[in-house]
Order: sequence, then structure tokens, then C-alpha cells
Amino acid sequence: MLEQMGKAAKAASYKMALLSSLEKNRVLQRIADYLEAQAEQILTANEQDVAEARTNGLSEAMLDRLLLTPARLKGIADDVRQVCNLGDPVGQVIDGGLLDSGLRLERRRVPLGVIGVIYEARPNVTVDVASLCLKTGNAAILRGGKETWRTNAATVKVIQQALVECGLPAAAVQAIESPDRALVNELLKMDRYVDMLIPRGGAGLHKLCREQSTIPVITGGIGVCHIVVDDTAEIEPALKIIVNAKTQRPSTCNTVETLLVHQGIADTFLPALSKQMAESGVTLHADEKSLPVLQNGPAEALPVKAEEYDDEWLSLHLNVKVVADLDEAIDHIREHGTQHSDAILTRTLRNANRFVNEVDSSAVYVNASTRFTDGAQFGLGAEVAVSTQKLHARGPMGLEALTTYKWIGFGDDTVRG
Repeated sequence: MLEQMGKAAKAASYKMALLSSLEKNRVLQRIADYLEAQAEQILTANEQDVAEARTNGLSEAMLDRLLLTPARLKGIADDVRQVCNLGDPVGQVIDGGLLDSGLRLERRRVPLGVIGVIYEARPNVTVDVASLCLKTGNAAILRGGKETWRTNAATVKVIQQALVECGLPAAAVQAIESPDRALVNELLKMDRYVDMLIPRGGAGLHKLCREQSTIPVITGGIGVCHIVVDDTAEIEPALKIIVNAKTQRPSTCNTVETLLVHQGIADTFLPALSKQMAESGVTLHADEKSLPVLQNGPAEALPVKAEEYDDEWLSLHLNVKVVADLDEAIDHIREHGTQHSDAILTRTLRNANRFVNEVDSSAVYVNASTRFTDGAQFGLGAEVAVSTQKLHARGPMGLEALTTYKWIGFGDDTVRG
């Protein structure tokens, strides 16, 4: 089955690579319109997925990731329309010039070809990936989690309908609907047809792909994110940022999971933090220095376990640790972070510059929420993933991250001397 999907995707990618921006935008607009026009079918499929997932004991964090509402589906359709408004990088000349040999050389952006994406209970990823791949002239093979197979199937059906009606191959966007995990292992070996693989899931999935894939892999999406509160931070603005970073949508990978508080501000900051977290419904997991203070406050405070520094909560839980200085905070991030998104709250330019220069994450913030690490927020449109590696693409992966380039030489009967 996958062999045929791969062949069809590769054939479709050749056709997609030749489309003009106008042709690509036309199919994207139709997809957005159909997502709204056929919302009932997609939402019904999603209700069935959510009901089954709840019966199977899926966590509330994962249920939130899985859930589609009319508002969320409209937001997804609007994201597709936003992609229409973005500049098409395909065909863009990056650089070039005339060589001494007389050869005129240029480096031009081209589609990658076929992109495989493996993801879990995130139905919005289906549309995000499809829209960005189509905009960049790529084909896509999608493998969503078993919890979302009905939602993904209904969504891909809408996308393929739009493709066919625009005279394009339905195989430009395909989904592996079977929950059989053996198909994932088979997909990892399809380097004849798939040019890049993006896993969006837990550490186990990333490890599997890195170790078993014969296809180049872009990893990311695991976010053990930190916020450092230094001794010059102003309490009220700091709390506002922390509430946003923790509670706006706790199940996302750019949510803050650990707060590192400078000991010079701890005595005044921690009581205020406890009050604010109690109001926000957040449970605190505190180190030995912060626990006595926090247990006297209104928020629930428990002793932090060592392993909790290395995992995503993806829920209304927050680790709190008191650090002696910025050095200790940076050391903690280097040891426990996942190079996703980290922030410092400070009124000192020196500390801000040190943090930006010394914290090696894909997104680093000064006096801002980690929740901004998102393709739409960065003006990239919907994202395929947030890459936490260093090669090819890093941070939210928008359109340019789905292209490569080729060297093109123009001669006048030019030969090498």
C-alpha cells in the first residue's frame, strides 16, 4: 500500500512543482472554503474520535489537542487563506552572479519534493502541512495518530476534492489511515519517494525516526520551555507574562514548564506568584528553596521530582526553582531544556544580552511569553513543525523551510578552461 502511495506522491510532486503561485493559491482558497462548507462532516468525525479517545482514557491535555470546535475549524480555514497571502518562495533567486569563466550562475529556490509527516492527536496539523506543502509545490504523505484517524480522513477527503476540482492530482496530499504501527516503520524506509520526514510527537517517536529512518529527519515539537525571572524583574508585568505562557493553552509545546527565580527577588516574588497561580488554577512543583515559601501561599505546592524538570507537563502544572544567579539558570536550561523556547524577564540590558547569546534554543525571548513560537505569530503562516535541531531549518517551519535550492548555470557555449 505505502509503495503505491509513495509512487503516486512522487509523480504528483513533479506536477505540483510546475504550478504558478496563482494556481496554488486557487486550490488553497478552495480548500479553505470547503473546510467551512463541509464543517459538519469533519466535526462529526472529530466527535467520534474524541468520544473514543475519552473512553480509552486519553489525558485531558491530549483530548484538548484532539478536539475540533467550529471556532477552531474556522481558524484553521483562515490560516489556509493566510497562506494564500504569503509570498511564494519557489523560483526565488537567492544569490548569484557572473563568474570569470563567463558562466552566469544563480541559486534558485525549488520544492523539496515529497514530505512525510508523522504526528499524534493534532488534527489541525493535517491542514497546516497540506497548505504549506501545496504552496511550495510539494506533495505530502501524512500519518496522524490513531486517535484522529476519522478526523484526518474527513479532512483529507475535503483537500483531495479541492485538488481534483482544480485539475490537480489527489495524490498530492495523502493520509495513511491505518493505525498499524508497522506502517510507520515502512514509511521510514521510503527514501526512494519521500525527501524529508518530520515527526511531531513525543520523545519516543523522535528517537525511532532518528535511529530507523533512511530519510533525512527534521525533529522538533518537544518543548520543555523555561522562563527566568532575574532580580531586576518587575513583579506585576512578570506575572502577566507567566500566566500567558502557562495558561493560554497549556497543552502546546511552547508553554512554559519551569520557572527559574533569582534568589534576590524570591522573597517578594514567590508569594505574589502563589497568589496569581492559585487564581489561575496552576499547581506548583517547587524545589527545596522555594517550597517553604510557596506552601504558605494559596496555590497548591508540591515538592518537585528530579524527572519533572525533563518532561512537558502540557497541563496546569509548573515547576519552580530558585537559582543563585543567571549562570545557574543558564546551566539548568542547558541540562534540562529541549532547545525549543526560553525567556528571561529582566530590566537589565546586560542580562538580556547574556541570555540571548548563551541560551542555545530555537527561539529566545526577552520580556515576552514563550507562546509566541508559532508560525502564524511569526508571520510565516501555518507551520509544519517547530524544529529544535540546527540543520536546514530551526524554529517554526514555514514556507522557506519546505524548499531547497538548485544551482543554475547559464552559458554562451561556455566550457571549462
